[in-house]
Amino acid sequence: MAFGWIDEQAAVRRRAGLVRTLRPRPADSPLLDLASNDYLGLARHPEVVEGAAAAARTWGGGATGSRLVTGTTELHGELERELADFCGFEAALVFSSGYAANLAAVTALAPHGSLIVSDAGNHASLIDGCRLARGTTQVVAHADPDAVRKALGTHDGPAVAVSDTVFSVDGDAAPLAGLAGACREHGAGLVVDDAHGLGVLGAGGRGAPYAAGLAGADDVVVTVTLSKSLGSQGGAVLGPARVVEHLVNAARTFIFDTGLAPASVGAALAALRLLGREPERAARAREVATGLHARLTAAGLEAVRPDAAVVSVRAPSPEEAVQWAVDCRAAGLFVGCFRPPSVPDGISRLRLTARADLSEEQIERAVRVIGETRP
Repeated sequence: MAFGWIDEQAAVRRRAGLVRTLRPRPADSPLLDLASNDYLGLARHPEVVEGAAAAARTWGGGATGSRLVTGTTELHGELERELADFCGFEAALVFSSGYAANLAAVTALAPHGSLIVSDAGNHASLIDGCRLARGTTQVVAHADPDAVRKALGTHDGPAVAVSDTVFSVDGDAAPLAGLAGACREHGAGLVVDDAHGLGVLGAGGRGAPYAAGLAGADDVVVTVTLSKSLGSQGGAVLGPARVVEHLVNAARTFIFDTGLAPASVGAALAALRLLGREPERAARAREVATGLHARLTAAGLEAVRPDAAVVSVRAPSPEEAVQWAVDCRAAGLFVGCFRPPSVPDGISRLRLTARADLSEEQIERAVRVIGETRP
């Protein structure tokens, strides 16, 4: 029977308590949202929404083609220039998603004969980039510059180290300065995914590489998403102009993918400009994360200290993590639930988003609900 193996895998998932389901949300949800990646609370900000609407009115509903054909509008160029300038890099290239940006950066910068040194905690998009690249991948211990240094020392040829800047599961930050140092000892490049750092870390939210003094370095390439702190959709690669030019000519997820829709470009540009005027939003997101962690640990919960805006709360098992999230939802609180195979360490947890627009009352309410529903 065609696809008969799917039923067997579905049964295995059910027995392990790992079945995933889609839950469409209404436009006006009554739930307190601590599950989304809307770190700065900009997804529904009037300026961001109007940025999307104005772009759609001007340019239409879609990009109409790949970036190299008809999919590049003047608005795309405007966003790329302002994003590069804001984050401190020479150039930027916008993609249809952060996932596509990561695939592009890793595959295009790791040709045949090269070595990719990948952190064990990296996001799935970086892992998939490593799998698709023609270079050889070596996975090393999490957040360990010495492990990167040792791996690079075994290879004679082009090499690149790949890491998240802020890891999406526990919210811990990578030792970027140490990673850059290890790479420079061996003439290797550094590619980092700042999806969870942009808008939260660095001066005014300019990102983790900016905070680490790596912005604009000729051996550092950064990928970002426009769908988290900027409240829109899409992704981008930031780096030296020659790297961006190389991606235009070699990155398959750029060449063969339809360009990012104008509405998303307009929304991201509006959010970026708003953040430039209101840099305190970044500090507020970090403040909320610190406050959530302090209150959760004071309540006796096992929460991981956040380095950015992600707060992770450990659960006893996958089944109990799922039920915990369900109970939180029933009590009016929407939280994320991470479990295998999404978590590299096999430990299930609730994943909370510390948004800059949360009030103290909402923070207290969230902690109360999580404590009252704990397994």
